[in-house]
Amino acid sequence: LRLSVIEACNFRCTYCMPADQVPEDYGLAAAGRLSFDEIETLVRSFARAGVSKLRLTGVEPLLRKRLPELIARLSRVPGIDDLALTTNGSLLAAQAGALRKSGLRRLTVSLDALDAALFRRMSGGRGEVETVLAGIQAAMEVGFASLKINCVVQRGVNEGQVLPLVEHFRHSGHVLRFI
Repeated sequence: LRLSVIEACNFRCTYCMPADQVPEDYGLAAAGRLSFDEIETLVRSFARAGVSKLRLTGVEPLLRKRLPELIARLSRVPGIDDLALTTNGSLLAAQAGALRKSGLRRLTVSLDALDAALFRRMSGGRGEVETVLAGIQAAMEVGFASLKINCVVQRGVNEGQVLPLVEHFRHSGHVLRFI
């Protein structure tokens, strides 16, 4: 089960939430979101139906207030054996420890370029590659051994980043995936 916990993002990647098409405050209104109680009820129902894997997404789930509290609740749902989260990594350094302590076991981080200028451009001028790399490092330091790193490759944009990413993550234990 993939479950979106928030529809907001702090990036404006051209392939996902381009700034010229997505309002600045999109997804920030709490009124349109499921409460933690509603999310837990939904997950319990899916678990009773045989779902054992849960991936928390959003556009950027780390923007959801009190996310570790939700993860702690979901990690205790009988039948959920695999709890993961997908993030752009920009807020990960500050939250990695709390996420791990709350019961999160797997992380996927989106990273489309190692080149700082290209990364910033691809994130709509909002992201810093060093911040994402610091988040990955922080996650490793708190016990996330093998992360999945997703790279959306776009012809004419970042295909030149494939080999630098391969070299950077070679022998790291992380799984690098090109989408």
